Amino acid sequence: MNKYNKFMLYLWLIVSILSAIIVTYKGITEGFDRWYSYYILSAISFFMYIIRRWMMKRMEKHMEYLEKNSNK
Repeated sequence: MNKYNKFMLYLWLIVSILSAIIVTYKGITEGFDRWYSYYILSAISFFMYIIRRWMMKRMEKHMEYLEKNSNK
């Protein structure tokens, strides 16, 4: 499960970066008036990266807490 979580974490980061690059390129070549609204896709995928990273850290802390309390 940990490999899946890390894979998905970096997948969201890669999608965010690639979409920003593609939209910027298309904006330069075809005009930003047509492509500026697609930056929302990059922002949403970056937000998903932040949320997933926060949840992974939260889960790790909770697992440590459970292990600590189960040994008592």
